[in-house]
Amino acid sequence: MVKKNYLIDMDGVLVSGKKMIPGADKFIKKLKSKEIRFLVLTNNSIYTPVDLAHRLQTNGLNIKQNQIFTSAMATANFMNTQKYKGSAFVIGESGLNLAIHDAGYILTDENPDFVVLGETFDYNFRQITKAVRLIIEGAHFIATNPDPTGPSERGVVPACGSMAALIMKASGKKPFFCGKPNPFMIRSALNYLGVHSENTVMVGDRMDTDIIAGIQSGMETILVLSGITTQKQIKEYPYQPFQIVKSVGEIEV
Repeated sequence: MVKKNYLIDMDGVLVSGKKMIPGADKFIKKLKSKEIRFLVLTNNSIYTPVDLAHRLQTNGLNIKQNQIFTSAMATANFMNTQKYKGSAFVIGESGLNLAIHDAGYILTDENPDFVVLGETFDYNFRQITKAVRLIIEGAHFIATNPDPTGPSERGVVPACGSMAALIMKASGKKPFFCGKPNPFMIRSALNYLGVHSENTVMVGDRMDTDIIAGIQSGMETILVLSGITTQKQIKEYPYQPFQIVKSVGEIEV
């Protein structure tokens, strides 16, 4: 029997807000004890892998920075496939800025090759206006992820997808989303881990991002009910996960 590798969504699968989902620590321990390769995936482009590793470790999960892959990293990879060491105007936080800078890109608002939109704590109207003008002038528009909203301690907040819609409406140009459900992020993560889709399992809590991305990439999929998707909602989709469990603690590896 071929040993499976794992791509694991973070929010709703391993953690919920600032709390670990029960059984997540045991799941990670099982993967490590059996020397199974895995990556934690997230569409959140705000934080660097170092920041996220610290957050997970604080929650009792023994996950290192090189075991985390973000939509910011996928975005930087995509940009390099389009133009090696180009220039970009970036709206985002340290996670996105650092990934693009590490890819050899110059960050500038003067005639950039790309306008890149990510998640941020505070969308600035002047930056949005600048982005719209640069796109109209010819810069290519890309964004980290299409999620319209995101969670916060006070409730739902507008996320990258919503702001991308505003820029698209004003500029007349559609963005290319690099994060889930785009299979590009999954392929980038598989390459980063050095494994193949046929031997890898995608674990997630969202049918519209995690599961569809896994299916389109030719992977086995496991939906956990510890996040956003309910048992009743699953039947609404024309595609189905390979397996459904209450949480990652129930997954047999």
